[in-house]
Amino acid sequence: MSMQLSYSDLRRRLSGAGLWPEGRMARIACYLLGLAAGLFALQSLLDWIAPSWGAHLGGWVDFLTFIAGVLFSILAFRWLKRRILWRLRNRLIVTYVFIGVIPVVLLVTLGFVTLYLFAGQFSGFVVTSELNSQMRSVEAANAAILNELAARLEHGNKPSVESLAGLKKRDRDWSRREVCAWYGGTMVPLCSEAEGATSFAFPDFINKADNPYAKQLRDNQPFREIVRDHGKLYLRVASALPLRTETLIVVTSEPLDRDLVEKFAHNLGEITLYALGIKSQNANGSNQNAAEQTQSSVTVPPPAQAKGGVATQSPGGPVRAEGDQMALRPTFTVGSLPPPSGNLDREIQFGTPLRVVDWSTGESERAGALVRVRTLPSVLYGHLFASLGDFAKGVEYILLGVGIFFAIIEGIALFTGTRMTRTVTAAVAQLYDATKHVDRGDFSHRIPVRSTDQLAQLSLSFNSMTESIEKLIKEQKEKQRLENELAIAQEVQAQLFPRQVTQLESLEVHGFCRPARTVSGDYYDFLTASSHKLILAVGDISGKGISAALLMATIHSAVRAYSVENLPQMREPLAVGAVAGSGRVMATWPEGVEVSPGALLSLLNHQLYESTPPEKYATLFLGIYDGRSHRLTYSNGGHLPPILIGEDGAVRRLESGGTVIGLFDDMTYEEGSVEMQPSEIFVAYSDGVTEPENDFGEFGEHRLIDLVRENRHLPLAQISQSVTMAVDDWIGDMEQPDDVTLVLARAR
Repeated sequence: MSMQLSYSDLRRRLSGAGLWPEGRMARIACYLLGLAAGLFALQSLLDWIAPSWGAHLGGWVDFLTFIAGVLFSILAFRWLKRRILWRLRNRLIVTYVFIGVIPVVLLVTLGFVTLYLFAGQFSGFVVTSELNSQMRSVEAANAAILNELAARLEHGNKPSVESLAGLKKRDRDWSRREVCAWYGGTMVPLCSEAEGATSFAFPDFINKADNPYAKQLRDNQPFREIVRDHGKLYLRVASALPLRTETLIVVTSEPLDRDLVEKFAHNLGEITLYALGIKSQNANGSNQNAAEQTQSSVTVPPPAQAKGGVATQSPGGPVRAEGDQMALRPTFTVGSLPPPSGNLDREIQFGTPLRVVDWSTGESERAGALVRVRTLPSVLYGHLFASLGDFAKGVEYILLGVGIFFAIIEGIALFTGTRMTRTVTAAVAQLYDATKHVDRGDFSHRIPVRSTDQLAQLSLSFNSMTESIEKLIKEQKEKQRLENELAIAQEVQAQLFPRQVTQLESLEVHGFCRPARTVSGDYYDFLTASSHKLILAVGDISGKGISAALLMATIHSAVRAYSVENLPQMREPLAVGAVAGSGRVMATWPEGVEVSPGALLSLLNHQLYESTPPEKYATLFLGIYDGRSHRLTYSNGGHLPPILIGEDGAVRRLESGGTVIGLFDDMTYEEGSVEMQPSEIFVAYSDGVTEPENDFGEFGEHRLIDLVRENRHLPLAQISQSVTMAVDDWIGDMEQPDDVTLVLARAR
């Protein structure tokens, strides 16, 4: 039991944190991870029993673990997305990061990479420029020697080594240079070997027609390259001059060694020279021994395969030419890295490949050597703006001002974006808080609006919506209250209609009323005056709803009250207002006095006229049936004339009476009297029966008469039901326009 509780508690907590595997992907990931764990346990067990079997399970364990890791990564991303991106503020921040920050970071990174590459290229450019400057100096001297030798040979003088003594005295660099000349393929006795230098042979590739350098010399263009000869690198310049029938060639060579590179390394940084097939030099300039070379040697393919390679360096090892399978060995390192001038003055390390020509074959190697420079941005900055002098400070200030200006703009943009983000998130937070109030049923809450933007309009719309809902709720409550009151009124009104009618032996009666609304303005009643007399009343109040129902209740009460009181005014049909004024005389009837329908209508007319607004009136039919004589005495106050339908279908209308009651004072109502034959049916109705319309017109009195004729042998309740059903069919899907009231009576 405790284990179940612990499991349930763990599951509830993990579910609350959103970590319980509920989706299909989460269950698959857990299943794969569990399967991988099971296979790993089985593999560990098999390693003790059958190692060969356990080795086969290793691949499955890795595969299942990888798939499970991918699925868990997707699930973790979704979980973080739900947790972090639920709030609109976080979504906006992430959006701004993707729109603004990431592009800026990429641009800044691209800028730094570009600056680094530019700085590295510039450092290599400084070294190669120095080398080219040195070779141009050698080229100028070589051209001077060529012209001097040509002049001597034209005058028949033989050149000698002593002719170069003046150059060696004027320029100390000539102590390191070696000059040789050939005329017609024969060496001129001019070769001057520098100290420690090795004599070089005539370049055989000059005689090759397909060699580009030979063509270059034939076109009187000097040869100026870095060459590899006898395992060393040289700056070598060759110039040719046609003389008579032969060609005079002068070659000047200078070793590319520590001493030369150190001249321009002291104000640049650390320079390391890498080369193919070149012996490394110690700090004193001597070469490594054979054992050291063998220890670090690498098999190098023919030079032709070195073209197009890109030089790279592995940490602690040689620099290799990618794609060429060549190893560039460090030859020497000169100079040292200067101290940084600040925290941003970081080290820059870059390599620049050098083209090397094999002197023996004339083949060019694009990456035959490489110069690696370690320097600082401040040093490169000094080289870059060295020609500007004091103006460089002005450039610094201009760049600093531009940077400050950009920083200010960025700060303003950040501040503006933050403010705008807060306006959006604050508006959404206010809307969210307002929805909580609405969810609790508090429709009186309003969102404060302090701006005129679209979010403000949204808040105003929300406030308008809640205000409308609040009004609708109030109206609904008021409507509900009125409906409750109407229900009570309907219940009370239902009590006013006769529920149990004392039938006479000679007369059968039935009444039906269906309101168009909750309560009715129609009226009917059956009053027993004696053992053989029955009063029939049918009326219709002007208007509908509560006001009509109240007036109907007034008439109902007045009819019942006046019918049972012994008033002298009810003995004959006189104008009550003219005879008795506006007062009521309460007296007891002498026995034998008969009730007059006309006098009763006059009394009701006077009362309604005095107690109701001018626009209120009613139609009322009153009849008194005497069961002994089968005679109906009646008076009609503006109501639709009731109908008597005989056994043979003959129709008689009861029209004696006067106008509506309550509209005019001092009115007299005539009385009529008819004798009802056995099986003759009395039909009194309201306009809700005959006036409903459809596309074919009104329902009409003739349809009512036909229905009663066709069903006159049925009970009165069934006749009433047939009439109301026919009226409903005539109305169809439309709303019932008026109250439907029908009173039937049949003589026996």
